[in-house]
Amino acid sequence: MLNEILAIFPPNLKKTVEFYVTNHSHVLEEIRVRIGRPVEFTINNQPYFESYLPSAEDALFILNKLSQFSIYMIEEELKKGYVTIEGGHRVGLAGKVVTENGQVRVIRDVSSFNIRIAKQKIGISNQLIPFLYNRYWQSTVIIGPPQTGKTTMIRDLARVISTGIERSKIPPFKVGIVDERSEIAGAVKGVPQHTFGSRMDLLDSCPKAEGMMMMIRSMSPDVLIVDEVGSEEDCKAVLEAVNAGVRVIMTVHGYDIDDLMKRPTLQALMKLHVFKRYIVLSNSRGPGTLQAIYDEHYNSMKTSAEKSLIENSKG
Repeated sequence: MLNEILAIFPPNLKKTVEFYVTNHSHVLEEIRVRIGRPVEFTINNQPYFESYLPSAEDALFILNKLSQFSIYMIEEELKKGYVTIEGGHRVGLAGKVVTENGQVRVIRDVSSFNIRIAKQKIGISNQLIPFLYNRYWQSTVIIGPPQTGKTTMIRDLARVISTGIERSKIPPFKVGIVDERSEIAGAVKGVPQHTFGSRMDLLDSCPKAEGMMMMIRSMSPDVLIVDEVGSEEDCKAVLEAVNAGVRVIMTVHGYDIDDLMKRPTLQALMKLHVFKRYIVLSNSRGPGTLQAIYDEHYNSMKTSAEKSLIENSKG
C-alpha cells in the first residue's frame, strides 16, 4: 500500500524515498519534506536525515500531486492543514497561512510536508479483548499522544468486532466507522483498503458529529468507531449514540486519564460514566504499547490486565 506514497514525490526525491519504503516499510512512521532542509525519515520514533535539500519546485510538485493539479479540489483540506491520500496516509502541511475574519482560510506557499504512514497491524488489539468484551462490547476511550498507535488500534478493533472470534465464542457485531479523515479505513471512493469483517459499514470523509447520527439512522450499528473526538458537537453526538443503545469506541489525544478530566467538552461524558473502559497507549515499546487500563470509575485495572494477558498467552 506504499505505492501511493511514492507517487506524490518528484523524480529527484523518489529514489531516496523508495529506499526507505522498500527497506523499512514495517517500521517507517513519517517522511518529512521541508524546503531547503534535509529530508527526514522517522523510524521507530528516531529521525534519520538525507542530504538532499528539497526545492520550492519539489514542494510544488508534491502539492500538485496531492491536489491532482487542482488546488480547489483540496481547498477544505488546506483549511485543516492536512490531506489524506489513498491508503489512509495523512499528509500534514505547513507554510503561509491566509486568514479571513480571524479564521484560517487556506495554507498558501506550502513549505513543509509530513507524510504519516498508515499501517494495518492485524492482531494488535488482541491484548484488549478480555477487558472490552463481556457479552457485548464496552464503550471505550483510547488515549494517547501522537504516534502511539491509536488509529491502528481502533482499526484492528473494528476488524475484530465485525468479524467475531469463533474460538472465544464472540459473534460478529455490526460496526459503523465514521472516518472523517479517511485514516481508519483508508478508503478509495468509499471502499475500504484495509481488512475488515463482513459486518462493517463506512462513512468516509464525513464530519464525526453528523456522521454518527447518520450512521445510527441509516445502518443501526451495534458499535460506532470514531477517531480523535474532542469538539462539543462530537461529544454531544457520542452521548446521543450511547443513549440510543450504541456502544462507542473512540480515540482522544492525551497522555493519561487526567488529561481528559481537564477538557471541558469531555467532562460531561465522564461525569455520566458513559465509558466503561479507558485505555492509555504509549510508544515506550513501539506504537500500541499498553500503558494502563481504567474502569468506568477510573480505577486502574493494570494488574488485572497483566494477569489476564499472561493467562491468555498460556492458553
